[in-house]
Amino acid sequence: MEEYALQAVERLTTRPAEPYATLSVAPVTPLLGAEVAGLDLSQELTPQQEKELKHAFLTHHVLVFRDQDITPEQHKRFAALFGELHPVAIPAEDSDPYILEIKATKESREVAGNGWHADGTADAEPSLGSMLHILEVPEGGGGDTLFANMHLAYELLSPAMRSFLDGLTALHDGALPWAAAGQTPPPEYDIPRTEHPVVVRHPETGRKLLFVNGPYTSHVTQLSRPESDALLQMLYAHVARTPLLQCRVRWQPRTLVFWDNRCVQHHAVWDYFPHTRYGRRVAINGTRPAA
Repeated sequence: MEEYALQAVERLTTRPAEPYATLSVAPVTPLLGAEVAGLDLSQELTPQQEKELKHAFLTHHVLVFRDQDITPEQHKRFAALFGELHPVAIPAEDSDPYILEIKATKESREVAGNGWHADGTADAEPSLGSMLHILEVPEGGGGDTLFANMHLAYELLSPAMRSFLDGLTALHDGALPWAAAGQTPPPEYDIPRTEHPVVVRHPETGRKLLFVNGPYTSHVTQLSRPESDALLQMLYAHVARTPLLQCRVRWQPRTLVFWDNRCVQHHAVWDYFPHTRYGRRVAINGTRPAA
């Protein structure tokens, strides 16, 4: 590993343990993710619990809560601690406009999230994060979710590559996932298209991160299409093929995972056909990414 990469990893793996008084935080890996214990999300949090939880979220980016028996209303109440709720882009008829049901069965021919991505980056203001509460896991296992740290993805690139990327922007197109699936968006869907910096700063920590992903990023606007395609494919391969960036969450029934959509990509692994996986997702409004 190059010296700059070693230094980036060492900064995270040697950081001092955080003192938590009202909850327990156990890292999934030293670089990404943590399991949180000591909270019942069906109950309102105390101010100190809320403060410590928000600190853990900014530190670990992916938080895992086991054995949570919560109603949809309690799910939304918990999410609202972090901001206004983000409405579902195309809600099902008579459904809650803030709850997206995530379900795959033996009838499914594709599943949501099966590939590395961040949610809704074609929006002018992509979501802050999502809370997915899984209620049914596949019989016999499978259905894990992988997460990748986009701060570290940027920091593991060479200084020359980071400098090159810092001045670029890319178009994110909400029609691309539909086209990739051979589908046409419904006429009532207002397709978002937004140009974002390739490298942005986290709005709360100021830390730089890589902000492109396969499903939504069309092209780098300052480059020719062949140059853009080559660069983006290199960056996507970097995310997918660098295990150091990643953590893996193995779902159990009644597990809730909260991830920071601003600095994490995720991949819902579809390795359980023809079995069923079911959960409910609530997202939180974000802000426009800035360099």
